[in-house]
Amino acid sequence: MEIQGSTTSGMSGASGELRAAKLAKSQQEQQGEQTLQLLDSAADVPKASSNNPALGSLVDVFA
Repeated sequence: MEIQGSTTSGMSGASGELRAAKLAKSQQEQQGEQTLQLLDSAADVPKASSNNPALGSLVDVFA
């Protein structure tokens, strides 16, 4: 029986899972920062306004 061998492989599996979890967390944080930057940049875009409220109310969706 190889008790040490199975314990060692179990430890490497756990450290691999820990590394994967840290990598996933880092990626989620980066995506969150990018999302906030995108929202901030979109807030600076002026909204189109018209004196005619009916303008753009009918949209032709057929090509």
